[in-house]
Amino acid sequence: MKSLRLLAALAALIVSASAADIKMESAFNGKDLAGWQNAQNNEFWKVVDGVLVGENNAAKKGNMLYTEKSYRDAVIECEVRYSGDIDSGIMMRKDAKGKRDMQMQIGVSRSLKKDMTCSIYAPTGKYPEAGQCKKLEQLWKKDAWNKVRYQAKGDTYTVWLNGEQVVEYVDATCPNPFAIGLQIHPGVVMKVEYRNIFIGEIK
Repeated sequence: MKSLRLLAALAALIVSASAADIKMESAFNGKDLAGWQNAQNNEFWKVVDGVLVGENNAAKKGNMLYTEKSYRDAVIECEVRYSGDIDSGIMMRKDAKGKRDMQMQIGVSRSLKKDMTCSIYAPTGKYPEAGQCKKLEQLWKKDAWNKVRYQAKGDTYTVWLNGEQVVEYVDATCPNPFAIGLQIHPGVVMKVEYRNIFIGEIK
């Protein structure tokens, strides 16, 4: 049993080391939405004091803010902050039909009615057990900035929260490269903030 735990720990160290070696480039300049699609006159996203702020409108409509560039094997790292019952997420890749993506949840799940931050929301419309973050209460700093890192490499999706790996989920249903997206979920009054956004492409 001890040997199995040791092997698991070594594997986590290898994954973390390989992630740290990826060349990260800034995806947000802290001034405007340069590098993101639909940057002009976007009523849902704005920059305030170097922070990317996402809010729905009076009609509670949602929005997706996508990078101009598409990625397959990549990692996104950022700091995120929110309060209350919000529903956001980071999207990577698309399924074989080009319709759904692999999401890392930020905030409260509309279906489960609980905070599923740093858990994987799969194209099936569910949170698979293997993709759920089990250390959220332990690691998440409420109403403060938290550092998240979300990686797609091959068929494996890995999530880190404040420097600790919390998810490693294997799923082959999203093979297609696509832009990386930040979500504002419709039907809920919400505000989410992102800063220090970096993306690294895994060659």
